[in-house]
Amino acid sequence: MHYARARRMFMSALVCFAASEVAPKTAQGQEVPTQPAQQMQSAQSDQEEKSAQQPLRIEETQVAGEREHDYRVEEATTATKTDTPLRDIPQSIQVIDRQVIEDRQILRLSEVANNVSGVQYGYGYGGLPSADYYIRGFSTYGNLRNGFLDFGFISPRDVANIERVEFLKGPASVLYGYMQPGGVVNTITKLPLPDPYYSGSMTFGSFSLYRPTVDLSGPLTADKSLLYRFNLAYENAGSYRDLTDNESIFVAPVLTWQIGPSTTITTELEYQNYQYTFDRTFLPDPQFLQLPVSRFLGEKRNDGTVNSGSARYNLVHQFNERWKFRQAFQALISNIDQISAAPVSLQEDGRTLDRRVRKTDETTENFGLQNELYGKFSTGPVQHSALLGFEVARSYFTYDFFGATIAPIDIFNPVYGAVPGPLTPSFAEDYGTDSLGLYWQDQIDLRPDLHILGGGRFDWAESTYRDLVTGEKYADVSDYAFSPRVGIVYQPIYPTSLYFSWSNSFTPQFFSLSQTGEPFKPEEGEQFEFGIKQELLENQLWATLAFYRITKTNVLVTDPEDPDFSIQTGEQRSEGIEFDMTGRVLPGWNVIVTYAYTDARITKDNELPIGSRLAAVPEHNFSLWHTYEIQAGTLQGLGAGMGLYYASEREATLPNSIDIPSYWRTDASLFYNWNRWKVQLNLKNLFDKKYYDSQGFFMSPQAPLSVFGMIEVEF
Repeated sequence: MHYARARRMFMSALVCFAASEVAPKTAQGQEVPTQPAQQMQSAQSDQEEKSAQQPLRIEETQVAGEREHDYRVEEATTATKTDTPLRDIPQSIQVIDRQVIEDRQILRLSEVANNVSGVQYGYGYGGLPSADYYIRGFSTYGNLRNGFLDFGFISPRDVANIERVEFLKGPASVLYGYMQPGGVVNTITKLPLPDPYYSGSMTFGSFSLYRPTVDLSGPLTADKSLLYRFNLAYENAGSYRDLTDNESIFVAPVLTWQIGPSTTITTELEYQNYQYTFDRTFLPDPQFLQLPVSRFLGEKRNDGTVNSGSARYNLVHQFNERWKFRQAFQALISNIDQISAAPVSLQEDGRTLDRRVRKTDETTENFGLQNELYGKFSTGPVQHSALLGFEVARSYFTYDFFGATIAPIDIFNPVYGAVPGPLTPSFAEDYGTDSLGLYWQDQIDLRPDLHILGGGRFDWAESTYRDLVTGEKYADVSDYAFSPRVGIVYQPIYPTSLYFSWSNSFTPQFFSLSQTGEPFKPEEGEQFEFGIKQELLENQLWATLAFYRITKTNVLVTDPEDPDFSIQTGEQRSEGIEFDMTGRVLPGWNVIVTYAYTDARITKDNELPIGSRLAAVPEHNFSLWHTYEIQAGTLQGLGAGMGLYYASEREATLPNSIDIPSYWRTDASLFYNWNRWKVQLNLKNLFDKKYYDSQGFFMSPQAPLSVFGMIEVEF
């Protein structure tokens, strides 16, 4: 599909979509006229005045309480750091809530990307279940955990305490500092409940998996001023990959203390010990596509152990009905110790794989302190919801590599048991950034049908990159940047929101220097996005149709005068169309439908061909997931679900040398809810399709037909 054709398709769909409801209705089900919104103003002005008199309701960046069993989500916090209705946000944001995670029996958090347009998950570091994604063509290189940076490369994420996952598409630097321009993913954890709640489950299935979990919550004092929540999960499993397995234990206690009528503090701890077989899968070469997906090319000693822990607090104080202060802190530390026989290159015979043993000790640290003031005020007839914030943060990564020789292996007839040579030091380095950010935002209601979002962030970053063996600093760089965002939302009738936004991003670069020893400018991203958001079926379904263009500049490319150095002339561009629809068609019938057309390419480079497609990103991808539960009668509580997922061909790596084949995958489920009990059966990859994903270089075969059963009880 060419760009011009895609744009014509988008504009045609936009016209049809806006006209999709002849007699739109309010959230309360009352019909409203389809004339211009000025005729609605008087009807809505009283409601606006009443809303202005209510206390400012700014929640923590988390969700408490149990929800109805449907997929509708009406508000999100990631885009604005306030509880803003999706229809008022001039940017595409998709939310996958807990019900979807449970219905699909998602055990790896990255799987939620299947239900969001324009998003692919990346195969984690050696198979680690970390939250790595490609959004709108660009890798995220780190995401958010309750609004704080999580450099997730070596920090796994267990789903046991996840309440929902918010995907903000496009630059997010205006509120979160240095980020890639494609978007950001924010995982939001469970909060304590005011009433006693106890549940336990056991999941078991293919590849010797068994996984018990416990979720406990309730008050610790009679006046409910002190609440708790405790999540525990244990997992032990083999794998569809030969000679691989994993074992994990995860613990997450939470306390919420209502200190006084206006002050609340929530503290959270998370700890996970994850032991697994380190598996780099396949090199980007057509020969590997002939192998069974089970083929493992390491050794029995490919062992990895991760210890990951985090601590957070979130303090909220309300001064009066209109002003509120929030202070929050997070410390996240993760360490991985692994040894593996990793693939290096395939010999000319097309079957002998050269390997090398690597032993590493790697640590990542993320610290952040946020102070934010929220307020609601008026300037004449114009309503404002303002945010002023100040953040200090530190991100640090260190690694110590050792290497050893080991015999090659025949990829078609592997024989394991090769003895590696002695380990010798390879290299040891650390790098990191200390940053300071000042940001502001104003959500302006010019009229009930016209909303403006404006904001900006100043960031100062001090970055270092050191050789720990010699003590030499390769880089010691000071960067500063301003990241603005402007958006507008026009709602001609209640169910329809037309929007446009312009936003920017920046990312410091401290991995290398020029020939002359000069530091490089930060990467910069710019996005233009416009689209339509539509409420359907009396506010039961929520749909977004978006068109965007992202340009990423200051990309490092090889210096033509010396390939050991880089120069800063590269540019990459991604543009496309996305459609997401989520909600309830009928009582008991929930559905998610997505489609994305993504054209992500190199537009400037000294070495790679102009027009090369970015790695791991399909041009077209589609998904459908829906469930139906019988609502009455003798079979009440019985339900079933089905999912379809499609991805077109993708480039395995840059430079473009091999296409990863396209695929269709089918999932299915059967479940029964009876009083406090639930039993569930999920079949993933129902027709046993052979398919692959990429992390930007390695090709990772995915699981064949897999069957998982679960039994759960709640009290």
